Amino acid sequence: MSPQDDVDETQPLLATRDDPNDIHDLPRKPTPLPRFQLFIVLFLQLAEPLTSQVIYPFAPQLIRDIGIINGDETKVAHYVGIMQSLFFFTQALTVLHYARLSDRIGRKPVILVGLLGLSISMFFFGLSRTFWGLVLSRSLNGALNGNIGVIKSMMAEMTDSTNIAQAYAYMPIAWSTGGVLGPIIGGSLARPAERFPSIFGKSIFLRAYPYFLPCAVPATYSIVAWIVTLLFLKETAVGPSVLTIPRIFRRDDADIVKREVLLETGPPKTGVLGTAQTEGEQAVPLRGLMTRRVIVAASSYAFLSLVDIALRAIHPVFLSTPIPWAPFQFLALFGTNLSLCCSLGGLGLSTDRIGNLLSIFGVLNGIFQVFFFARVHDYLGSKATFIVGIASALPTFATFPLLSYLARAQGLSTLVWAVALLQIALSVGLSLSYGAVFIYISAAAPNRASLGATNGLCQLSVSLMRAIGPAVANSLFSLSMEKEYMGGWLVYYVLLATTCVALWVAAQLPRRPWA
Repeated sequence: MSPQDDVDETQPLLATRDDPNDIHDLPRKPTPLPRFQLFIVLFLQLAEPLTSQVIYPFAPQLIRDIGIINGDETKVAHYVGIMQSLFFFTQALTVLHYARLSDRIGRKPVILVGLLGLSISMFFFGLSRTFWGLVLSRSLNGALNGNIGVIKSMMAEMTDSTNIAQAYAYMPIAWSTGGVLGPIIGGSLARPAERFPSIFGKSIFLRAYPYFLPCAVPATYSIVAWIVTLLFLKETAVGPSVLTIPRIFRRDDADIVKREVLLETGPPKTGVLGTAQTEGEQAVPLRGLMTRRVIVAASSYAFLSLVDIALRAIHPVFLSTPIPWAPFQFLALFGTNLSLCCSLGGLGLSTDRIGNLLSIFGVLNGIFQVFFFARVHDYLGSKATFIVGIASALPTFATFPLLSYLARAQGLSTLVWAVALLQIALSVGLSLSYGAVFIYISAAAPNRASLGATNGLCQLSVSLMRAIGPAVANSLFSLSMEKEYMGGWLVYYVLLATTCVALWVAAQLPRRPWA
């Protein structure tokens, strides 16, 4: 057992420079959460899952409609994967810069820029009628959004070691709500002129842009979140360079006096919403972040995200892929095209049904995270919770070939629907790992002033994995069907192997977060 494993998990994740003996304090009563500010953070965080989840139900049909596949169904997953990966690729190019910028100028200005970027890019996406238009809008969506790591830094600054697990238990509320509303919005409002002819049938605009309406909803929500953030969100970062509204428009006498006092007397200990950060604390340089604890935490987070994004990427494509027609089984002997038709192994669901299934995941995930994450974490500890969450991906991936086999044999029978719901329930377990790994990342930061950069570095590794995951997973899905490698199930074997690698990486974490 390493010395790090002997650290009491009830002690503060980061000791302050002013009182290095804090880590030896006795366990204390949990600090009350700043609930109103926590609600604001969750409200603005909802913008991101809405914008990402809303396109999942109609993405396969959108690719078919723009005509880039020329009727070749096996190419749908390939192009959907590219479209999904672009967001994370461009995000990887900017997320670390946004995170480090938030350490200097504050969290709030960076969040405002991110919300504006989400809104503009989603309007562009709804107006795109070519594949390259989709590429540009998704690229802008990722490049202009730096909120992921910044929000995690803000959450850590709102809490301490006594209530951080409780706060992170609330974080999935936004993702779960987005996971419910996003698919419903995308599945029900896509192609509204055809689905609701009595309401939208006469709209020339919605006939020309059939996917604008579902994109406009999260885009408008991002604007509302921008206004709420500007008016009500309190800055959690501390420092003379942090931007506030008064500092942007005027430099008053009180601000000057405060700076002079700091120069003469040194930085006082000023907790911000329960944090241990001081105004004189300096962020370490980027090279100083490359410690073993940061690398282990970032690698664990990255492989978790790779497993998760691969699952979320192929799931809607699998659900939309047609079931082979049983009478073609013997006719497949007479032609390659018929054989290819028989090799398609999904459930052939419509856009609205896909949206409903994905929203069920959001409901279950939200309920489980809010009511059970903190209890599971307190019982198992951070490391065991993280490993159990990743391990849940093994049976989840195994249900794909089972569903494919059952659908070929029985069609959309009651058993098929039961297994599909079981698959969704199993996938909820992955979300357990996120709350646990966020605690490790907060503990890995060299100091509070470097929390934003630490989250940004971890988010950079995650964005790279998420850029790779959808493109590779969906391309493997298409290749497995087209070439019928391992009965068309090669992609699932690869994903199971990837999950095993993620479990090995998770084993490198200490039993308890670093102090």
